[in-house]
Amino acid sequence: MKYRINPLIDAVNFPPISEVWEWVAAGRHPGDMPLIDLCQAVPSHPPDAGLVAHLKNLMDDPATYRYTPDEGLAEVREGLCAYYQRRYGAQMTPEHLCLTIGASQAFWLTMVTLCRPGDEVVVVVPYYFDHVMALDMLGIRSVFVPFDDQNGGIPDPRALASRINERTRALLMVTPSNPTGVVMPPEVLAEIHQLARKNDVALVLDETYQAFIPGGGRPHNLFCDPDWSDHFIHIASYGKTFALTGMRAGLLAASPDFMRQALKAQDTMAVCAPRLTQQAILYGVTHLDGWVAAKRDQMQRRHDLFVEEFTKGGNPFRLVASGSFFAWVRHPFPGHSGRQVARLLLEEAGVLTLGGEVFGPALSGYLRIALGNITEDRIAEAVGRLREFPV
Repeated sequence: MKYRINPLIDAVNFPPISEVWEWVAAGRHPGDMPLIDLCQAVPSHPPDAGLVAHLKNLMDDPATYRYTPDEGLAEVREGLCAYYQRRYGAQMTPEHLCLTIGASQAFWLTMVTLCRPGDEVVVVVPYYFDHVMALDMLGIRSVFVPFDDQNGGIPDPRALASRINERTRALLMVTPSNPTGVVMPPEVLAEIHQLARKNDVALVLDETYQAFIPGGGRPHNLFCDPDWSDHFIHIASYGKTFALTGMRAGLLAASPDFMRQALKAQDTMAVCAPRLTQQAILYGVTHLDGWVAAKRDQMQRRHDLFVEEFTKGGNPFRLVASGSFFAWVRHPFPGHSGRQVARLLLEEAGVLTLGGEVFGPALSGYLRIALGNITEDRIAEAVGRLREFPV
């Protein structure tokens, strides 16, 4: 290659999950034991059979292969409004919604609409690595709120307030957290929302895993405020909710005025989400509340069994925080980075994990463990390999 690359892209690290799978492809794992994937948060279960049958029927419809409006089909957005009323008590209209190619594209739409190069976003650590990778590529400065090991990473609103200045455009959080699994308490979110309102910045919440909150309770009450969209932007992924990760089923919810601007970027970036994906979302939010509840409970059983096994005596790894899809653990190798430990675990124990440093500064002593791929019958084996790992 003789031409030059954008230096902002060049400075960003390679996607960490892709790097881990390159290690696997290179054969850096024991050949005498099956690989255990605790790396990527992909549901192990298939989509609902009724949803699959519905999509098969749509394949004969010529309209399936055509564009939709940039923001998505009106009937899909209407169905989502009904879902958000049930799930959140939300007051919204279809004009508040845009269907996107995964939650990642919803995040890009949000940031290119909110920010110019040199603007700042206050980011709660640990963060989802793709978010900060995107901000770095766009020339947007991340201002970090450090992780507090003692409270599992629930942020102190005062710490966010101290980092807001005239360049701040947004406060960014993920709940339930990726990588810790921790659910942000509704009262903390309400206080941070008030902070955003006081400073006329946006609270951007990525709620990719909201369907897996234990007990199925309402994640928060922000949508109940008639003026919620003045300072709140919501990002969602139905790929996790309905086990459709390959269909890239994302959503952006914001004010109609914001959406009018974001659609300029949507038209140049993607035009629209695939029609078939939109129809899958509509089927899911219309028919699958019970199915989703059953999968939520399945993930909770899996999580609880993992925690029970992990916290038994003799484990050199320490559980710091966890919830549903994730466990956030401190590794017992102070002289090693998380990436180095993740590679050792693959090479010597056949276990895939992610090093903590990809989720923020000063986190090299941690690992993220994802529970989406591992079935209950293999949890004891997975934890056993960690417990028996030589220190």
